[in-house]
Amino acid sequence: MSENTHIFAQQKKIPDMIKNVVFDFGGVVVDIDRRRAVDAFVRLGLTDADTILDKYHQTGIFLELEEGTLSESDYRKRLGEMCKRTLEWEEVRRAWLAFITGMDERKLAFFEKLRSKYRLFVLSNTNPYIMSWACSSEFSSGKKPLNDYFDRLYLSYQIGYTKPDRRIFDYMLRDASLQPAETLFVDDGAANIEAGRKVGMHTLLVENGGDWREKVSAALGEKF
Repeated sequence: MSENTHIFAQQKKIPDMIKNVVFDFGGVVVDIDRRRAVDAFVRLGLTDADTILDKYHQTGIFLELEEGTLSESDYRKRLGEMCKRTLEWEEVRRAWLAFITGMDERKLAFFEKLRSKYRLFVLSNTNPYIMSWACSSEFSSGKKPLNDYFDRLYLSYQIGYTKPDRRIFDYMLRDASLQPAETLFVDDGAANIEAGRKVGMHTLLVENGGDWREKVSAALGEKF
């Protein structure tokens, strides 16, 4: 057997090993637009929002919120100080939700098909504002929340770490009793994908706003 044939044979065995699929939320489950969020926070009064907000990894009080080291109320108070006015929960929530530009609900049907064969998880850098929407009946036209489509959600603000920190991956793998070699990780951030690869998971980099269903199916050796 040639070296290339041996490699091909190894690759063909990989889908048979996969038992778990982990999806990022923003940029994978839902489409996001940083520019819209920046504009929304500027309207709140955060004039330097363009230098603070990031598509993949936040800084300052935004990072503290997503890592759970700053409570929602303390975050809103400090954000209000930066905006030089008192902020209400709902207006801050609307600003965060400006990140979300839409969702192809065919992906939800795809998750339901996948769950007939695989355990499904979400691993996301996120916060209580985004999840107050995602984990509610507002999330889908069928009034089903995000958590109805997955075995468990692993959310940065609840765990205490954000991707690409290895500790958030280790936490998920340990808590869900996942074997990295049996797990496919799907994300739209190259640094996150690299971190997933380093802990031993199979990885798939997809594009925010794209229809990645065929790519995931191909990676699993499935036809859905």
